[in-house]
Amino acid sequence: MDRHSEQTSSGEPSAGPARPPLARIAAAIRAERTRAGLSLTELARRAGLAKSTLSQLEAGTGNPSVETLWALSVALDVPFSRLVDPPRPRSRVLRRGEGVAVPAEQAHYVATLLSACPPGARRDLYTVHVEPGAPRVSEPHSPGTYEHAVVASGRVRIGASDDPVELEPGDCVSYPGDVPHLCEALEPGSSLVLLMEHR
Repeated sequence: MDRHSEQTSSGEPSAGPARPPLARIAAAIRAERTRAGLSLTELARRAGLAKSTLSQLEAGTGNPSVETLWALSVALDVPFSRLVDPPRPRSRVLRRGEGVAVPAEQAHYVATLLSACPPGARRDLYTVHVEPGAPRVSEPHSPGTYEHAVVASGRVRIGASDDPVELEPGDCVSYPGDVPHLCEALEPGSSLVLLMEHR
């Protein structure tokens, strides 16, 4: 069954993963750009985006992909999660399908943020659902970034682009995230848990 067509215990279709919180993302990008002392034009240049695209994102009218948000997080030198994680209480339970899901542009890849860095920590936790097709190729993240992936279902090829490995459920790989890296599903319904450490 497609995960977007699952039903709740009441028989009603579930809402599926939460869409990216556009107002929160817009406010976060504006705040981080101001903190960094960058103009709209300069941030767009550093992130490799059209100024009009960045303007739409800051206005809350764009539709950001995971690639766009990663490019902005690298250009701003902040964790990806800082741009998408909504305010949360001290204790938080996240039920299946409730996380903020951000799709890739050119791969069957959806990353869902489960937990962002609390004060004093430098890590983010995600689930990733990926389907066979074009691999998700990531540009280098901020210097010092390291990723740890544990496959939950299916079979995945993942790691640094010049040295990826094939993993099955329960297998784990750790690799630098500040070099080009990729994730490719080798079976339908593949998923993994991704822990990202920042410098």
